[in-house]
Amino acid sequence: MSNRSLHDPALRTPAAAQACAAFHPTIVEEVATTVAKDDVVVVGMAQNPVVKRARAALTEAGVPFTYLEYGSYFSQWKERLALKMWSGWPTFPQVFVKGVLVGGFIETRTALEDGSLKRWLEQGPPRA
Repeated sequence: MSNRSLHDPALRTPAAAQACAAFHPTIVEEVATTVAKDDVVVVGMAQNPVVKRARAALTEAGVPFTYLEYGSYFSQWKERLALKMWSGWPTFPQVFVKGVLVGGFIETRTALEDGSLKRWLEQGPPRA
């Protein structure tokens, strides 16, 4: 597996680093704190059918989760952008298990179908 190249945060000017840090830090902290304390967290947005499918799949599998919702297609896009910058995941939902980003709906559904998500809840998910 190869990783997509990311810009090194150390190669930012102080002004750019400050602007990034100041971009909706309250919401980023709320998600980071929840991801650190809850076993399964789904971060999503209203009106998004893919988010609804991810939540339904977890519910159907009997996996309890915390759901955090930020706006819809018509609101809070900057807050969601801050979350995308934080997680590195480009879309919603963003699903975390034991603090590790699983991905979106497809990755979550796959992990539910092959049984790995339940194993991750017991043993912790793999990391890149």
